Amino acid sequence: MKANRPAEILPGLAPAAEILFLRLRSLGDVVLTVPAIQALHAWRPDLRIVVAVEPAFAPVLECNPAVADIFPVPDFAQTALRLALRRFPVVLNQHGGPRSALLAAASFAPVRVAWRRSQFPFLANVLVPGPQEFFGDRGVHTAEHRLTQLWWIGLPRGPVPPARVYAQPDALARVESHLATRGVEPGRPYALLQPGAAFDTRRWPFERFAPLAESLAGEHHLVPILLLGPGERSLEAEAARLMPASVVTLSGLDLRELIALLSRARLFVGHDTGPTHVAAAAGCPVVEIFGSSTPVYWRPWATASRVVLNGFPCRPCRGDRCYAFAEPRCILSVTVDQVERACRELLAETSR
Repeated sequence: MKANRPAEILPGLAPAAEILFLRLRSLGDVVLTVPAIQALHAWRPDLRIVVAVEPAFAPVLECNPAVADIFPVPDFAQTALRLALRRFPVVLNQHGGPRSALLAAASFAPVRVAWRRSQFPFLANVLVPGPQEFFGDRGVHTAEHRLTQLWWIGLPRGPVPPARVYAQPDALARVESHLATRGVEPGRPYALLQPGAAFDTRRWPFERFAPLAESLAGEHHLVPILLLGPGERSLEAEAARLMPASVVTLSGLDLRELIALLSRARLFVGHDTGPTHVAAAAGCPVVEIFGSSTPVYWRPWATASRVVLNGFPCRPCRGDRCYAFAEPRCILSVTVDQVERACRELLAETSR
């Protein structure tokens, strides 16, 4: 196994060898690393796949049969020491930032893999070319891009599998309790509405979820559940004022509870956010509303889904603000009718 012969690295690993994936955060990115992990495990189930991740995102990997061990990353110094002592033969930097590059170097692994355009590439000794090398000029989804490191070091090319997350029994029980206290009977079908997003350019107006909730309750007989994330509890009063009486509001769920809630949902409606990718990995049908980002990279991966967007030549952009107009017209142009139609089509498709 030599770094200057990358195609021989994975085939040359000894049986039961450990291989480390470095993917420190964020929620959606950790989820979209799972297909690469599963593809490697399917090809060589003897290898022990270890994933280094910040503790907040570890539930994405729990109970996954492809993951032999989760390597928590609480801080740099402690993690660097533990990595050096572990003596991994191969480390894949799937994060690409300076911290992950330094941690990969601190592992002293004989093979340290990174993309050529990652930060501090000189700290790696196997550099993987960009997606054009593998896919040509077409747009490449993030889940596909994650596989390129493995293909470069010897994993045979093949279909990119779906991501998978696994609901745990204790979390399912807590979710059932949360729903019961809000009047949702066990087994009652529900739809999740997630109005939050990091930027205004990705956030559909909050008040437009109200008629959508009415449609889901009246036409489709689903309990509409408004899902508020960390830092969004201030919206509870606004939700009580704007939303119809049929809407149930949930806030403050931890990640394990979120996975459990999504695993039993009939439908999820949201934006380009981490929970949307968790929903897809949980097997929940997803309607994703796009503003400044693009479905080419961030559409729901390998699940029943619809994307809703209107054409704007400035998409994608950085998204922290609108650079073309006084307001983010890309997301504001999406109508309630468009989203309702997408929900109607997807519910009909998945009910069959």
